[in-house]
Amino acid sequence: MTRNTNASAGRPVYGCMGLGGTWGPESYGPAEIAAAEAAVDAALEIGITAFDHADIYRHGKSEAVFGEVLARDAGLRARVTIQTKCGIRLADGERPGIYDLRGKTVLRRVEESLTRLRTDVIDVLLLHRPDPLADPDEVAEALASLHSQGLVRRFGVSNMGAAQIAALQARLDLPLVVNQLEMSLHRRDWVEAGVLLNTPAAAANGFPLGTLEHCRDHGIRLQAWGALAQGRFTGRAQTPQEHATSELLATLAARKQVTPETVLLWWLQRHPARIAPVIGTSDPARIRACRQAVDRLPELDHEEWYALWLTARGEPLP
Repeated sequence: MTRNTNASAGRPVYGCMGLGGTWGPESYGPAEIAAAEAAVDAALEIGITAFDHADIYRHGKSEAVFGEVLARDAGLRARVTIQTKCGIRLADGERPGIYDLRGKTVLRRVEESLTRLRTDVIDVLLLHRPDPLADPDEVAEALASLHSQGLVRRFGVSNMGAAQIAALQARLDLPLVVNQLEMSLHRRDWVEAGVLLNTPAAAANGFPLGTLEHCRDHGIRLQAWGALAQGRFTGRAQTPQEHATSELLATLAARKQVTPETVLLWWLQRHPARIAPVIGTSDPARIRACRQAVDRLPELDHEEWYALWLTARGEPLP
């Protein structure tokens, strides 16, 4: 067994989107705080110390209940890394949801996150989605201001391609350190983009080719949201293809004496980009099922990795 002591090996992050109760206007209470505390405790128990948020998760309640958990343990803040995102405005009544990365909006949303999280500084701030109307110079100026004020330590992006990252980085003295994308054995466009090059299927793929390579070359850590594929391969299979993948996953897990969740995350971590899975479940038992993806390096060989990919794919490679 090889211990996963190297951060570059894709050490998992805990995703806090499931904390805080409903997505509606209801306020949170003792039950939601207790559920958040149980999830955070489970993550810490298996060795996860990085926690991913966004200002919109549960309309801010995810950050707020996490802040309550921090307030209950005076030493906890020093032991964890807090990452949050801004840039999305949720729909409200007849007002549609939009993206908003105007400088003044970024500054305001960060202040609001700091208040909800009950902390003086955010360790990593991600721009949640690209805003077509954003002025890159204005965005860079806002990020530089947050850093100079000591409110944010590091910056990154989410759901952005190589060209978008490069355009922002060209205007920013501080390095962008994270790009968070949806990546899993179910959502495979990120890995398919390269092999579909020069085939008729390439146009339908849509993933910006070169993004993984850009991030690797520039030291930008890739994080995978949706890493557990919403349980499709660990108990919630619906299609014949998902059932076949689930069976193979279970077989590999039994052979290696780990959980299916571990093998599912290993599939991401085994990629040379050293992808860091974001574990988004709020179920403490399911969080604990990911333990060996935290403390062991991925134990999938070349053939096993391809077997999972091809089974989930349901058809041969081009």
